[in-house]
Amino acid sequence: MKLRLGVIGIGFAWERLHYPALKQLGDKYEIAAVCNKTIEKAQNFAKQIDLPGDRVYSDHREMLKREDIDVIDLLVPISENYEIARDVLNAGKNLIAEKPFASTVESAKELIEIKNRNNLKVMVAENFRHDECNNIIKQAINEGAIGEVSYFIFNTGADFEKDMVTDTFSAKEWRQHPVYEGGSFLDGGIHDIALMRFLFGDALEVKAFGNAHDREYCPYRNINTLLKFNGDIIGNYTYYSSGSELQTPPVGLRIFGTNGDIYLESKTCKNVIINYIDGKSEKRKFMPQNGYYNQFVNYYDGNIICTPEKELGDIELIFRILDEIKANS
Repeated sequence: MKLRLGVIGIGFAWERLHYPALKQLGDKYEIAAVCNKTIEKAQNFAKQIDLPGDRVYSDHREMLKREDIDVIDLLVPISENYEIARDVLNAGKNLIAEKPFASTVESAKELIEIKNRNNLKVMVAENFRHDECNNIIKQAINEGAIGEVSYFIFNTGADFEKDMVTDTFSAKEWRQHPVYEGGSFLDGGIHDIALMRFLFGDALEVKAFGNAHDREYCPYRNINTLLKFNGDIIGNYTYYSSGSELQTPPVGLRIFGTNGDIYLESKTCKNVIINYIDGKSEKRKFMPQNGYYNQFVNYYDGNIICTPEKELGDIELIFRILDEIKANS
């Protein structure tokens, strides 16, 4: 049986991430209605898929009155996530929400409470938990391929100022002038936080420092953290918002164990490299950026991996890091 999908937000994330994945899942999903504040965008998309005009909306609250929608796919600016997600849940609709599904810890907890009260099925579309490369790494760790994990290095660089003048997500005004705390670190860095928690569990201790700058898109040029996870796994994580690495291959993600190490250059490099202490090495191939497809399969199958509760943990760790930086400034 197909799930009837209502879409709120016909923008970049829908056009470039969610819809291409859903086109491959025509046996599982059908688009029942679409909504966008600028209704012309919704109308143009509806024409592409032959969706009747009475299924196109500019007011999401009107669309939520429909009884022929099984789940809402919500893709709006971060500052709007909480209020619209609250409307969706209060209307008794199941929800697929883009990350972060709330911009504060308190609002995330409120959404979880509404979800539980109304017994709704909710997934946060955190694709890093569904990317094949990250699942290969998790499997390698779990099977003991590199022995006992001891520490890791994780470096993420994003040249926001360069990207903001091109046809990218950074070009959006709401990202350049965010009205939520953390700026691009909450928006982009939360992917890295989700990945670390996916691989290593909850962070037990956090130390963090940051170099402040006067750009609105992020309060810090770089954020440097030392994190301790269960099993005495200690990691260095750096989020650099003002540039990318010039050396190739980049630092990327490197995980060190008693019998070897794991290296992921980037999420698009197509290979996870595992090196062993006996000198041998192997490459485990993956299909880049298939997390969007996998997350919709996961929602349909029902055993949701990225629950709102897990996303709450991601949001909490983001703000623990930001609070640590403030305390150490």
